[in-house]
Amino acid sequence: MTLTKSKYYFEALDYYPYNLAECMEALNYALSYDPEDADSLCLMGRIYSEQLRNYETAKQYFQEAMLYDVTNINTPQYYINCLINNDDLDEAEKLIEYSLRLKGIEKSILYYYRSQISEKRGSYSNAIKFLSEGEKFCFSSCSLDLLNERKKFIKSKMPKKSKKKKETK
Repeated sequence: MTLTKSKYYFEALDYYPYNLAECMEALNYALSYDPEDADSLCLMGRIYSEQLRNYETAKQYFQEAMLYDVTNINTPQYYINCLINNDDLDEAEKLIEYSLRLKGIEKSILYYYRSQISEKRGSYSNAIKFLSEGEKFCFSSCSLDLLNERKKFIKSKMPKKSKKKKETK
């Protein structure tokens, strides 16, 4: 990582998401110095995914970022979110399976995304199962609260089981 590149990348990161014009300018400078920088490509993917909702373009940036650095733990979580938003659920599942093997990645967020996939497919009980699995990998109250809030939300969407009164003879 060159000093110039890191300066522009960190400027872009500092501007994101509040000043997109300055962010894009700094990011374009960063990529002009090192067009193979996975972090800069990932941030560009995030802009297209999270801000512009142009998932196909975002996917191209994320794919390129992973091509240049398959061990980067930042890219998968944003790429998975993009894939889920674009309804590329099978592709997202494959990336989650791969990402779970990466050293240092936050596994609780991967289970959160796996839960979202199940929820989108209408399998609420599986969604809750994945959130429970993700709790094992929570190491802060913030991440645990996120999973628990999601569990409550999914449970509220589940069909209520009617209580049948047993007739006595």
